Amino acid sequence: MVIGIVAGSFVVLGVLGIGVRLLAGAGSLASGAGFPEARYRLTVPKTMLDGKYELVQDLSDTEGKKALKGSYDSKIRNPKPVVAQYNSNSPKGQSALVFSGMHGQFKDPEGARRKMLGGAADAEGATLAVPAREITPPGSGITLSCQVLTMRQGGTESTLPMCAWADENTGASVGVVTPEIVGQKPGSVDLAKVAETTLKVRAESRQPIG
Repeated sequence: MVIGIVAGSFVVLGVLGIGVRLLAGAGSLASGAGFPEARYRLTVPKTMLDGKYELVQDLSDTEGKKALKGSYDSKIRNPKPVVAQYNSNSPKGQSALVFSGMHGQFKDPEGARRKMLGGAADAEGATLAVPAREITPPGSGITLSCQVLTMRQGGTESTLPMCAWADENTGASVGVVTPEIVGQKPGSVDLAKVAETTLKVRAESRQPIG
């Protein structure tokens, strides 16, 4: 199971990388009025979720930049990618958390949020099991898009829930791989809980500029 969780996290990186490409824009080409002020950025903390997950690899300057290369979106200015994987060990087994996105100036946050999940099912071995739906956790005032994929790798099928957010300056997808989740039926995944986890990732990674 540990090997499967670790291997699965790399598959998640590939899935979320597609989201970065779909969201991406060549910022130097985007111009004109209507872009919000750049006030927030995404960071890669050493730990995530109150220290439960530890950073394993920061791929922002490698896979992140590769995903942005040659892409363009007229509604995004000055995009900077952020791609990272975190692992956690517990008595129940190893878990992984992957988040992938960017910061910049987003003219259409809602459209950006939907794009991030739009191509995930096109990744190798991926199938969309539960279509994306919008979730607004109570008291947050923030709407996320969440869905569930099934991933087939080496003859084994596992369940992968993911959620995405986007605001005027930041947008990212979050995938969670745990021993409990990978064996669940897609329809039984508590997406509201995944949405809450995604909001915590947002709170810990989104920081004011300056």
